[in-house]
Amino acid sequence: MIIMGVAGSGKTTIGEALARAISATYVDGDQLHPEANIAKMSAGIPLVDADRWPWLARVGETLRPGTIPIIVGCSALKRAYRDFITEQTGAPVLFIYLDGSHELIFRRMRERTGHFMPTSLLDSQFATLEIPGKDENAISVVIDAPLQEIVADITTKFEERPS
Repeated sequence: MIIMGVAGSGKTTIGEALARAISATYVDGDQLHPEANIAKMSAGIPLVDADRWPWLARVGETLRPGTIPIIVGCSALKRAYRDFITEQTGAPVLFIYLDGSHELIFRRMRERTGHFMPTSLLDSQFATLEIPGKDENAISVVIDAPLQEIVADITTKFEERPS
């Protein structure tokens, strides 16, 4: 399972809460980035696809089927990235898209501390974003609600999905 969305959408907060709710392990995709990617983003330079492919491969490898359910927080902004992660995983991957307005996410990014991603990169994140299509293995949740409501929305939508 991938918790996806632009920077500041709540991937870590929601992913950790969801993992607790369903007895899964949460992995922060930011921890899987090569140091060069972190340095680039910290300097306010957007990543290009060549920067992203090795990182996305690590995300896919992390999700490979095991005994414990894994949730990874990963932007997965483009369909090509989501397809690549699924290919690397070797099994179906559910993408949970965190849907929030630019204004809401910008405010959240301004308020958080200790993260390498500057607010100056939010526009490039939204420009890159391809919202998951109806034909993708994805669910969408609106993030302008309290955390427990968002987690409940995810679990409800997950349970309602056809098997």
